Amino acid sequence: MATPGSGFWSFGSEDGSGDPENPGTARAWCQVAQKFTGGIGNKLCALLYGDAEKPAESGGSGPPRAAARKAACACNQKPCSCPKGDVNYAFLHATDLLPACDGERPTLAFLQDVVDILLQYVVKSFDRSTKVIDFHYPNELLQEYNWELADQPQNLEEILTHCQTTLKYAIKTGHPRYFNQLSTGLDMVGLAADWLTSTANTNMFTYEIAPVFVLLEYVTLKKMREIIGWPGGSGDGIFSPGGAISNMYAMMIARFKMFPEVKEKGMAAVPRLIAFTSEHSHFSLKKGAAALGIGTDSVILIKCDERGKMIPSDLERRILEAKQNGFVPFLVSATAGTTVYGAFDPLLAIADICKKYKIWMHVDAAWGGGLLMSRKHKWKVSGVERANSVTWNPHKMMGVPLQCSALLVREEGLMQNCNQMHASYLFQQDKHYDLSYDTGDKALQCGRHVDVFKLWLMWRAKGTTGFEAHVDKCLELAEYLYNIIKNREGYEMVFDGKPQHTNVCFWYIPPSLRTLEDNEERMSRLSKVAPVIKARMMEYGTTMVSYQPLGDKVNFFRMVISNPAATHQDIDFLIEEIERLGQDL
Repeated sequence: MATPGSGFWSFGSEDGSGDPENPGTARAWCQVAQKFTGGIGNKLCALLYGDAEKPAESGGSGPPRAAARKAACACNQKPCSCPKGDVNYAFLHATDLLPACDGERPTLAFLQDVVDILLQYVVKSFDRSTKVIDFHYPNELLQEYNWELADQPQNLEEILTHCQTTLKYAIKTGHPRYFNQLSTGLDMVGLAADWLTSTANTNMFTYEIAPVFVLLEYVTLKKMREIIGWPGGSGDGIFSPGGAISNMYAMMIARFKMFPEVKEKGMAAVPRLIAFTSEHSHFSLKKGAAALGIGTDSVILIKCDERGKMIPSDLERRILEAKQNGFVPFLVSATAGTTVYGAFDPLLAIADICKKYKIWMHVDAAWGGGLLMSRKHKWKVSGVERANSVTWNPHKMMGVPLQCSALLVREEGLMQNCNQMHASYLFQQDKHYDLSYDTGDKALQCGRHVDVFKLWLMWRAKGTTGFEAHVDKCLELAEYLYNIIKNREGYEMVFDGKPQHTNVCFWYIPPSLRTLEDNEERMSRLSKVAPVIKARMMEYGTTMVSYQPLGDKVNFFRMVISNPAATHQDIDFLIEEIERLGQDL
């Protein structure tokens, strides 16, 4: 099998030579960009370094170029010989692009204009003077534009307009003031890798059609297992379409490990199985149980302490209770970084219980797995090395573009045995290369997207130390927010103490509620505060942060930070904006 090369995990330059904020290197970068991209390089440098006015917000129903229907040409040759010369999109359709005869020139011009639109959007995503969101209600968007599909084709001018319009109303998830989800930010190397992946347009099921990508998946998963702490990176794994599917894989493999006959004979051939997870765990555990025929009633929710961590004594009590009722405990899913509180379950204590009762231990580290990259914070995931399987989503804390989720399994070959169906039209046994690289038969999917390349390329660009700096910065920003609001008038923390992850949970108390007694009426009024402030945020387009109730706690804000573009000033802005939008409630 392949092994990582000696320079695989090295960090990038340390002398600043690749820093786009350095004026000299920025201009050099522009010269290279202009040489190889023509008008694109000129326009991007104008946007980035002020050589021309920034374009107005794109979108609406106007044509892609302000005054002319022809593709914008920036070459200095007369007569023009660049790909955009004499290309008029109003008279061209998709059938005029490659592989059409003489389709090369319009194809290059069209794709360059698409890239122009994308690059303008990328630059605006980091511009704090632009809106995070241009919010419209669904009925308004449906009425303002014709989104219906038609029998007859539209010309390429209209297609470019659709690209602009779509981005005009998209959420700028890379904006430094977008804090709404666990997945935020926009990494340039990851973006480039995603573009390359789409251009390659291949499938991950066999080495013969994805040789480099299959090798990169092998190398990257091995490195992730090493970081978890499994000796030599041994084991197995796969990139799946999100953490929910990774968690379901774990449940499926754990069931197969205990009762391999379930693969052929189904649930009727096995006793009543019981899974255990905390009451703060992700809903995907119950979804997986429903999909696998185990049933949501067979997922037992274990009590948590006031910080949202699973209580091991309650776990052991519920395991014994299930066994006394004649049921078979087969899985404990601990959480490393819960969705709302950002809590880390006590993995070492849970591992001891799983070992005692011979139960598969899974760790859902979709959100908290990124902390393994940080020497300062990885202690919070101590005990993950004792798990049988781990979910880890680099598209969350590590900032890899969506989607990028890995399921890591400690026992090699188990995933293959659980899922393989020996499809002879894909997985022929007499191929001329090492068949262990035909990884498709261990996946539930047949068609599987290439999700590894953006993680691998970012890792090459940043090094492990670059991811570490990313994680450390985001956690420092969360601590900065906590320190500001913990004693600030008008704020109440949902739980006491410094957060372990970047989740900061709090209520904003408007002046009208600050003197009220803590009773049912106050709670009822407080429950309406966060939704109104959030709605106003979206209508103004200034920032976005999530809210939710949890248990007996009424709606509160859950601030999360995973975007390294955010700064102390953005945290200050968020606080000021919440107060501005909520003071009259």
